[in-house]
Amino acid sequence: MKKLLTALFTLTLFISCSSSDKETPAKDYREENEQEIKDYIAKNDLTAVRTDSGLYYIIDEPGTGKQPTATSSVTVAYTGSFTSGKTFDQSTSAGATFPLNRVIQGWTEGIPLFKEGGSGTLLIPSHLGYGSTSIPGIPAGSVLIFDVKLIKVN
Repeated sequence: MKKLLTALFTLTLFISCSSSDKETPAKDYREENEQEIKDYIAKNDLTAVRTDSGLYYIIDEPGTGKQPTATSSVTVAYTGSFTSGKTFDQSTSAGATFPLNRVIQGWTEGIPLFKEGGSGTLLIPSHLGYGSTSIPGIPAGSVLIFDVKLIKVN
């Protein structure tokens, strides 16, 4: 019995010592996302502007109302899709209301580019979205495309 306990203890110690507390580093998808966005823009004959962070945006209608800041609460009607065209999320035409400091970084940066009544498209690389984390319906490293209409700055 004593030998069995010693063997179990040794095995447990070996496993705990060989297991690393270091997490696998997150994969950086920046280069492949950049190429995917450029290919999407070319394929769809779009004219987009790139920010320093890597966000691409297209303003179809700039809007004429109030302009939000990164901490504003806004109501936005949107459709979220992948570069394949598959939709992963969509609001009602009445939109969804949320604070911009509680959403993905691509929205925090992108929505303030519009004024109330404005509309356009945000092409968001994964480092400004969900990064190397998969969430239900959105695989890790995904480029997210949002067609947005800023209904109201609350």
